[in-house]
Amino acid sequence: MSGDGTVAVDPRLLEILVCPVTKGPLRYDREAGELISDKAGLAFPIRDGIPIMLPDEARKLD
Repeated sequence: MSGDGTVAVDPRLLEILVCPVTKGPLRYDREAGELISDKAGLAFPIRDGIPIMLPDEARKLD
């Protein structure tokens, strides 16, 4: 965790991760602690610094 309570994710990891549904790019939402797939409309949680890339664990975006 960083000093402000958000979860830090290794930038090198973010460079290689893609959405498991669309295989498209993800963007990191530091405040929410999620990886966002705009194309799939899903937000994947990050728990203890580990992205949970399971579609069943993702939150649907409004």
